[in-house]
Amino acid sequence: MLLSGLARSHLFFASLLIAGALAEAPAPAWADQNDGSGGGPFDFVSGRARVSPVPRTTVALATKHPAGSIIVNTTERRLYYVLGNGEAIRYGIGVGRIGFTWAGVTAVSGKREWPDWNPPPQMLHRRPDLPRHMPGGIENPLGARAMYLGSSLYRIHGSNEPETIGQAVSSGCFRMTNEDVIDLYNRVNVGAQVEVLR
Repeated sequence: MLLSGLARSHLFFASLLIAGALAEAPAPAWADQNDGSGGGPFDFVSGRARVSPVPRTTVALATKHPAGSIIVNTTERRLYYVLGNGEAIRYGIGVGRIGFTWAGVTAVSGKREWPDWNPPPQMLHRRPDLPRHMPGGIENPLGARAMYLGSSLYRIHGSNEPETIGQAVSSGCFRMTNEDVIDLYNRVNVGAQVEVLR
C-alpha cells in the first residue's frame, strides 16, 4: 500500500512522539542498570526468564550467627543472609548433586564481578569438552557475581539458568539467579562467616 507524502509525514511525527514518551518513562522496578544483563525479567541474549522460581524474602530466623554471616541449608536448598535481630534474607539456590554435596564452616575469601571461569582439572576430567578458560560475561556459567569460599574451589555464584534454582545440579558450588547473587554480593563482606549445613 502506497502512502501519500502527507500520510508518511504524519506517521514519522507520530513515531517521534512515541519514542520521546518511551525515553522519558521511568525504568521498571526490576531494571538493574548496573548488572550488565540489560535489566528486566528476561535475559535478552538467551531468551530465558531470569526470575528465580524461589523469590527472595525476609524471614524470621533464630540463630547465633552474627549479622552479615551466611547459612547455606543444602537440604532446604536455601541460603540465608543473617540480618540480625532474629531476621534473615532467604534466597533460593541450586546445590551440589549427589556425590558433590559438602558441609562445614568457611569464610568468604574473595568477591568478583562477572568472573572468568577456569574449570578445575577434576571437572575437565569428567567433561573434557569444556573450555579451559571462559571470560566473564552473560554466557559464563558463573554469572554476574561470584563469592569464593575459603581456599576451596567452591563458590556462591550467579547463573543464567534460573530453572536450576531449587535443584541439585552443581559440582558443589551454590548457584543463584543473577539478580539474587547481585543482591547478596552487595551485602556480604570478604571475611564473612559461611556455614554449610546438610
